[in-house]
Amino acid sequence: MSVFVINKRFDGNYKFVFSNRKGKIIFTSISCKRKSDCQLIIEALQNNYDMFVITKTKTPRGKFFFRVSKGGLVLASSRRYASDYSLQKGIDYANRWIEQSEMLDLPEEDDVFSTPAEDIFTS
Repeated sequence: MSVFVINKRFDGNYKFVFSNRKGKIIFTSISCKRKSDCQLIIEALQNNYDMFVITKTKTPRGKFFFRVSKGGLVLASSRRYASDYSLQKGIDYANRWIEQSEMLDLPEEDDVFSTPAEDIFTS
């Protein structure tokens, strides 16, 4: 199952990523000042995905990616793909799983990935 993960950026703003069941990021949102803004965008994507516009584009170096927008405002950009075929697979994955995805919101004060090295080796 796919998942939306909300996290805080280094600048104090928030963003979310949409990842597949293997943890590979499909797309990343724009920066939001409040966590609740991320939650609102995610809920809108889950409930009204057909109202969003998916635009395929290409980098100057030939990599493919897509943007998710609504009303002319880009809300998320995908990771870079090597081919148009793999880009389409990413879009198809989002089309199929976005409505069924879960939202994961880790508490800000809990850094689940930091364990001081001395704690690991002294236990």
